[in-house]
Amino acid sequence: MKLIIQIPCYNEAATLPETVAALPRVIEGIDTIEVLVIDDGSADGTAAVAQALGVDYVVRHRQNKGLAQAFTTGLEACVRRDADIIVNTDADNQYVGADIPRLVEPILAGRAELVVGDRGVGALEYFSPFKRRLQQFGSWVVGRAAGVATPDATSGFRAFSRDAALRTIVLSRYSYTLETLIQAGARHTAVAFVPIRTNPPTRPSRLMRNLPHYLSNSGATIMRAYTLYRPLRVFLSLGLLFVLGGVALGVRFLYFYFLDGGGGHIQSLILAAILLIVGFQISLIGLLADLVNFNRRLMEETLFRVRRLETVTEEPDDADMPDFPPEADIPSHH
Repeated sequence: MKLIIQIPCYNEAATLPETVAALPRVIEGIDTIEVLVIDDGSADGTAAVAQALGVDYVVRHRQNKGLAQAFTTGLEACVRRDADIIVNTDADNQYVGADIPRLVEPILAGRAELVVGDRGVGALEYFSPFKRRLQQFGSWVVGRAAGVATPDATSGFRAFSRDAALRTIVLSRYSYTLETLIQAGARHTAVAFVPIRTNPPTRPSRLMRNLPHYLSNSGATIMRAYTLYRPLRVFLSLGLLFVLGGVALGVRFLYFYFLDGGGGHIQSLILAAILLIVGFQISLIGLLADLVNFNRRLMEETLFRVRRLETVTEEPDDADMPDFPPEADIPSHH
């Protein structure tokens, strides 16, 4: 059983040594533990620091691609190196490395394919009361969208089985945390949450520049992912609202029609007709979107099988550069 711990980095030369030093070297049930660093176009020598620390692999983006792309690149690199389990952690040492054994235990026991570290966001001392409530509310919204009880949606401390990693597709350019949970819920992936510890923050979050920026990007990610994986529910619900509005106005017109002939209320009849037509059109769009969604699921299953076949037939050698995504290179292997 091989575990690879991936660490996406962007200008983390100062914090990476402490993060790597805290990683466990032996875990019961794991035969091999390796570390892979993804340098997302850093300008502070992060890749050189990673090499000096003796990590097993360093993958480099030639320019900054963002957290979501760095995370995806890491998953691809890990499965190419025959990882049975992949753990993702942050380079700023936010998460306690000693908690990795409890993170991988549900996968080793066969109870889960995706495990998320629960920071207990409602009680984190270094979160303001408002941020605690915001994190709890956001996790509740994601949980409703995913159909999975979600105590901590934004935690990046996660463990993936090999198959879960191969099935993971991240379309967002902002973050992977919310989208992958909704995706897992739609696919009925076994998801588990385990309590973990955190270290005091070493710097402000780079993902959350300010509250409006965070809310707009997170809200758009949730809506996009939910609509992508549950289009029929979204469009039928929206269409039903228009239909109900049209029916209500139609009933209102009939009431006045039988009361006094409907004089002066013809606008209600016109608006009712418009709402009913729009509602039915939105419902039809939902049916078409559901057919597209079915085709997308077939394509995703095909992609999963191709990925699995590629990882079986390819040699996981750093010298095999043409088969690696063009946006990354692997300069060394310790």
